Amino acid sequence: MNGSDLLLLVRREMPFGKYQGRRLCELPGPYLAWFAREGFPAGELGRLLALMHEIDHNGLRGLLEPLRQPGR
Repeated sequence: MNGSDLLLLVRREMPFGKYQGRRLCELPGPYLAWFAREGFPAGELGRLLALMHEIDHNGLRGLLEPLRQPGR
């Protein structure tokens, strides 16, 4: 993980599924946990979803708040 991954979490949108169009940082914990059980997609999206799952699972969503502020 690097700092740019955190920016991607607040900027990138989920490209498919029930939460299509939602930013990755806004995906609910149970949805991320489902991916953790069933398998993350390949590539960058899977890597970012796994990172978001770790952030959510460890109660660290607040770390992303400064990045979500207007003007960023």
